[in-house]
Amino acid sequence: MLLVLDVGNSNTTLGLYDDDRLTHSWRLTSERQRTVDEYGMMCRSLLHLCNLNSDSVTDIAVSSVVPPLDFTLFKMAEIYFKVKPLFVNAANSGMPLLIDNPAEVGSDRVVNAVAAYEKYGGAAIIVDFGTATNFDVISKHGEYMGGVICPGVQISADALFQRAARLYRVDIRHPENVIGTNTTACVQSGLYWGTIGLVDGILEKMLAELGDPVRVIATGGLAPLIGKGSRFVEAVDQDLTLEGLRLIYQRHQAAHSEANP
Repeated sequence: MLLVLDVGNSNTTLGLYDDDRLTHSWRLTSERQRTVDEYGMMCRSLLHLCNLNSDSVTDIAVSSVVPPLDFTLFKMAEIYFKVKPLFVNAANSGMPLLIDNPAEVGSDRVVNAVAAYEKYGGAAIIVDFGTATNFDVISKHGEYMGGVICPGVQISADALFQRAARLYRVDIRHPENVIGTNTTACVQSGLYWGTIGLVDGILEKMLAELGDPVRVIATGGLAPLIGKGSRFVEAVDQDLTLEGLRLIYQRHQAAHSEANP
C-alpha cells in the first residue's frame, strides 16, 4: 500500500492508498519539534487503528512545505517502514511550469495542479484553503501558469484577535445574517463573508484574464465552508493533494519500470 503525506505549515494530511483507492485519511497538526520516533509511532498507531501494520506500507510519497521536517520524515520512512520515500517537488512532478522560477513553487501547489488536470481535465483554477489561501492556474494543455497567494482565513483571524484587545476568538462558520448583532456574530460575518469576497473578487479577475472556460476547484481544510459560498467554485475536493501524490508516485514507478524492465 502507498502512504502519502501532505505536510503543510499548519496541518499534515496522511492518506493510505490500495492501488488507486484511498482507503483511509487523517488530518493532524504539523509539529516541527516531533522526532523521527514520534512520527514513526504516530503513523504506526494510525495504521493499527485500521487493523494494519507497518509491513502493509510498501511505498511512501511526501509533499512538504516545511523543510525542517523533511529529514525527520525521510528517516522515519527508512527506520519504521524500510522504505525510501519520494519527496515530490516542482522538478520531478512531470508538469511544465511556465513561471519565472519554478523552484519557488511549493510542492503542494504543483501536486494539486497535477491532480486537478488529471481528474477534472482541461484548464482549471485551484483554490487551496490552507495556512495561506492559494490560487493556482493550469492551462488547457496541462501547464502550471502561476497564481495568487493571500493570507489564510485562520491567519487573518489570529491577527485580528492578537491586535484587538477587546475581541476574542470565535469559530469560523457561516453566520445566519451578514449584519451581526453581537461581537461574535460580527466577527464571524467578517471572517466568512470577507473571505468569500476576497476569493470571488480574485477569481472574477482571473477568469476575465484567462478568457477561456476554466473549472474552479476548492481544496484544503476550510474548502467545504468557504467553497460552497463562492459564486465561482464548481467542486470541493478535499483529497486533491493526496490524489496528486498518488498520481506522481505511480508515474515515477511506471517510468522506473520502463527504464529497468
